[in-house]
Amino acid sequence: MTSLPRPATDLSADEARRIALRAQGFLGAPDRRSGVRGVLRHLGAVQLDTISVLARSHELVPYARLGAVGRKTVDEAYWTPGADGAPHAFEYWSHAACILPIEEWPHFAFRRRAYRARPHWNHALPDGTYDQVIKQLRAEGPLTATDLGGAKKTSEWWDWSGTKVAVERALMYGEVVCTERRGWKRVYDLAERAVPEALLHDQLDDAECLRRLVRLAGQSLGVGTRADIADYHRLRGEQVDAVIADSGLVPVAVEGWGKPAWADPAALETAPRGRHRTTLLSPFDSLVWERARTERVFGFTHRLEAYTPKPKRIYGYFAMPVLAGGRLVGRVDPAREGRTLVAKQVTLDDAKAVPAVAQALMEAASWVDCTNVRVERVDAPELRDPLTRELARALG
Repeated sequence: MTSLPRPATDLSADEARRIALRAQGFLGAPDRRSGVRGVLRHLGAVQLDTISVLARSHELVPYARLGAVGRKTVDEAYWTPGADGAPHAFEYWSHAACILPIEEWPHFAFRRRAYRARPHWNHALPDGTYDQVIKQLRAEGPLTATDLGGAKKTSEWWDWSGTKVAVERALMYGEVVCTERRGWKRVYDLAERAVPEALLHDQLDDAECLRRLVRLAGQSLGVGTRADIADYHRLRGEQVDAVIADSGLVPVAVEGWGKPAWADPAALETAPRGRHRTTLLSPFDSLVWERARTERVFGFTHRLEAYTPKPKRIYGYFAMPVLAGGRLVGRVDPAREGRTLVAKQVTLDDAKAVPAVAQALMEAASWVDCTNVRVERVDAPELRDPLTRELARALG
């Protein structure tokens, strides 16, 4: 077994937490000039999900960092091409289904090759379906699955039509790309037409791809264990091991982590200082999307319960962690009723969290054009009245 390099730096748990917050865009003044696209480039991946309570997760991620950027502005930032017609982003499988900066297209070549080499798939394709999809896209230009004549029969992947299976497989292979959505529907186009030529033909080998993604993960996390870094773009541990020595990340030891860690050297150059964001976080936000890391860094148990049977839920359908003062201080399970934001269930660490949770609720309500906030349940009943009074004071 190869011995691990000696850590270059010892970090306290608090230093590591602050480095992680700054790396994720929650410590210091937000870079409003670079906007949503800047957030995407900074994070390297923004996860997509179908659930929409306050808003969809890919909208919540820039909101959490930039504040009340318009939801239309968010979508346009992702999907509107530049003046030269080139896209700014594309969708692909990273941490999950994610929006990725278009300049990272070459670095997912290893995954496209792996998909092509898969010996079997869950869906069999009728003869000629794949070729027909490619032919139709070539002849007609960018199309949705409905345009192709093969939208999903239901919302479940196992009930996809043959055409939908074919175009999704072409997406995984990289022959087709999604650089736009219309009303939440993917718009498919031939990669040879949509991806800038300088990126399309940059054929990197697996090691080059992995070095880049490991480095990006380290930069986006600030500091992380092998498992943290692997999870960011869903790499295997052995893939990380093979390239981390050449990735530009440096070994560090973090108090209380009990595992080797690596950091972005730029993150170690200056002490992380600045103003903390107070905000609700999507459960799919990259600050908290990995449960073990969230517990290690913040001492906070976070899990998505949307797919848990209702009687077994602890915190609610779409419980959103509340970030304040650089810590996770509670959770809110929100809903909307007309122009009222409803806090169906609120979990608070203690009474000190009340003002921050009230602030986060008010800002989120304003962002989604709600004029009122109603609290239904607080897990600590004695904190319900203080929270309600704080909200009433904010509402004036």
